[in-house]
Amino acid sequence: MDQKYNKTLYACFVGYIVQAIVNNFVPLLFIMFHQVYRIPMSQITLLITFNFGLQLLVDLLSVTFVDRIGYRASMVIAHICAAAGFVLLTVLPDLCGSAFAGLLISVAIYAVGGGLLEVLVSPVVEACPTPNKEKAMSLLHSFYCWGHVAVVLLSTLFFRICGIGNWKILAWIWAAVPIVNAFVFTRVPMAPLTEEGDRGMTMGELFRQGVFWVLLLMMVCAGASEQAVSQWASAFAEKGLGVSKTVGDLAGPMLFAVLMGSARAFYGKYGDRIRLDRFMAGSGILCIASYLCIALTPHPVTALIGCGVCGLSVGIMWPGTFSKATASVERGGTAMFALLALAGDVGCSGGPTVVGMVSDALGGDLKKGILAGVIFPVLLVAGIVLCSPAAKKRTGPRT
Repeated sequence: MDQKYNKTLYACFVGYIVQAIVNNFVPLLFIMFHQVYRIPMSQITLLITFNFGLQLLVDLLSVTFVDRIGYRASMVIAHICAAAGFVLLTVLPDLCGSAFAGLLISVAIYAVGGGLLEVLVSPVVEACPTPNKEKAMSLLHSFYCWGHVAVVLLSTLFFRICGIGNWKILAWIWAAVPIVNAFVFTRVPMAPLTEEGDRGMTMGELFRQGVFWVLLLMMVCAGASEQAVSQWASAFAEKGLGVSKTVGDLAGPMLFAVLMGSARAFYGKYGDRIRLDRFMAGSGILCIASYLCIALTPHPVTALIGCGVCGLSVGIMWPGTFSKATASVERGGTAMFALLALAGDVGCSGGPTVVGMVSDALGGDLKKGILAGVIFPVLLVAGIVLCSPAAKKRTGPRT
């Protein structure tokens, strides 16, 4: 690879750390918002739904403008929106007549940045002339996990040392990350996503390809398999370790994120020696086993171990599906990456919803809800089998 593109890869890695800040910093402040601004918890939790809902909308709308204004401009805009959202978070709740309205506007602005990053970062890495794109993609997505861990750990440490009352200072510190990276993206080289004189597929062309529907299903199942357990990880930690809810909120999600990031980093390091199909299929089978372990074991500690194993098993699913899409669909372009990101987000919201609905229907039994969620990794493994011939047809037997 041309060494100058290393800087582009590093900037993309930081881009996913920014995405992690967007999704994981503000939830750490929810109790404080409730106490200081007197906002009902029902409205506070609406901020999560609004953030991810707007990111879904941006995923879809990005198809209409990213190719027109270019990836560099879009990437800079994404980082500026993320930074502006964090900064406005510190001033708008006090300036607006309604503190909740101020929070909602701030969340809306950084959600636009988060949604754009989700669409943009993967294709920029895919376009870089790397010798093994599957490795680069897996390593890229590991940085979201490390960003998640860093946001929780460093924010918690800041609150312990400086007090949560100084959260506005921390918001400005986190805003500095996208500000610096926006500047970096004005300078690094950007490789074209498609061949010169070529164009990416339209959504209509993509939907006429049978393999693309399989890939969409895989992305839904990848997001659902991940979040169906991740969203309940704190509960497993609280019961399994016999700790307080606060400690459980840290231990469960952190264990899940660390092991998920480790799986992605492992493939990022050794992916040139491991066939992606086999690694994804093996991970899918391990994911099925982890779901069964969580759902069927009577021991809380064993359920917590199953939760950690689930994090390990889902690590390759999201980046692996992106890589398989690139190998299976020629000229996928921006539309393909945007729709795949949209499908992944649908899975991220749908997985926990299915688990919660089944649990409620069966008397609040979370284990039975998790058992119902095993359908997601099962369908994912089926999708890997179905789309393998298309990938091999384009790239040969190595994929």
